[in-house]
Amino acid sequence: MDKNTLWSLRLGYSAKQAKTIEKIGLKKFLEQSFATKFDSKIPDFLEDSPKSIKELQKAKKALMAENPEAKKELLKKEIQTSAEMRAWWIDKMNQDEFPLREKMTCFWHNHFVSTFQKVKVNYWVFQHNQILRENAFGNYKTLTKAIVQSNAMVRYLDNVDNKKGKLNENLSRELLELFTLGIGNYTEEDIKNGAKGLAGLGLGEDNAIYRKIFEDNDNFVYLGKKGNFKIDEMIDIIFEQPNIPYLITRKILKWFIYDNPREELVHYYGDYFKKMNFEIKPLLTKIFTEEYAKNNAGSKIKNPLEYALQLMNELNIENPNEKLIARFLKDQGMDLFNQPNVKGWDGGNSWLTSQVFLQRNNIADLLCNGKNLTRAKKINNDNSMMSDDLMTRQNPNQQLKVKLDWNKEGNNKEIIGELKNRLLFQTDEADQQDFEKILKYDFDSKTEGSDNAVMRLFNYMVKTPEFQLI
Repeated sequence: MDKNTLWSLRLGYSAKQAKTIEKIGLKKFLEQSFATKFDSKIPDFLEDSPKSIKELQKAKKALMAENPEAKKELLKKEIQTSAEMRAWWIDKMNQDEFPLREKMTCFWHNHFVSTFQKVKVNYWVFQHNQILRENAFGNYKTLTKAIVQSNAMVRYLDNVDNKKGKLNENLSRELLELFTLGIGNYTEEDIKNGAKGLAGLGLGEDNAIYRKIFEDNDNFVYLGKKGNFKIDEMIDIIFEQPNIPYLITRKILKWFIYDNPREELVHYYGDYFKKMNFEIKPLLTKIFTEEYAKNNAGSKIKNPLEYALQLMNELNIENPNEKLIARFLKDQGMDLFNQPNVKGWDGGNSWLTSQVFLQRNNIADLLCNGKNLTRAKKINNDNSMMSDDLMTRQNPNQQLKVKLDWNKEGNNKEIIGELKNRLLFQTDEADQQDFEKILKYDFDSKTEGSDNAVMRLFNYMVKTPEFQLI
């Protein structure tokens, strides 16, 4: 696979940025990616959703007063809003000229997990997502402080139930285990004491706030320090620990490049991250520029987003139905805003079980034949309440316009070589023979049906194990 294509896929979701990387170089491409702005405007689909505690309480009262059918309709409307949010995000990932911000937002989304299913307030989930987007290239400690004090997070990890005399340790535990230090770098006593420092941190208007009546203001020992610490001070103490940088550098390497990164790499980049005072931008620059120089193609299984968006971009599908893409992602185990648990998606081999591979091959057949990601008459959501007219902006059975780019002047070997360079990280002589059985030596691009022949070759290639890797 061409190196610029490989890194376009790694830093985004398709080969669309390959020519830009080749033209301006990787470092300049990163600089332009870091300089991207993000839209802070609240999307239209959230217009009628509750945005404050007062509005939420009003909606709850109205819901209690309604009859069962009206309740069902209100619930259906919120579920529809969550479907719109998934589609909105997939569109951003697919359309941005420099998609690294969205890919990094998705990384943080799977690190600081908070789900629709548990939070139940769409606006808070949107706020959570915007915090990740705004701080995607910023400072890890700053981001940790902001996200832990979001309404979505205190709701998701039950800190609304954490009160003096009745402590809930969920947020305290995950702050250490999953968000910062990792297992083995703290004690159970740190978790219990951390819950004291978090007691009373509950829902606020724009973000979580402490409520004095529920606070625990007794001194406690936290990671070796004694005092009456609140959340910002607790995170400052966490970031003084010697092993703080390695959990996150391991996860970044896994998200972008290696399913199984070597520990020496984890520590090498982690030490640099600490030296840079946990600034994300210089860390990403160092990782990407140094790993770009290496021969490391095929070291990571594509996640469902990378697989689906690359396939659609190769086929030049205009105005793809993002809600159907979201449904495919869910079937593949990558349900946006609804990870299976606080640990998030496992990644790695979980992206290529036999069932997942079969599903990928099935959608390759559908798309290459101009059919949408599903042919079902009904597309049910999580609660089986929404029919396809609510779930989709277009008929899922509508024929798609697909157009594969290929060298119309080339012979069979030149066309095979072009597609291999775009799609596959490696091939051998047996693969070449299989490709030449599909596109024979006497292939003539001027004959009727030549597009179909090349499409058959493309379909075969994207169903190989090699296409699943980057």
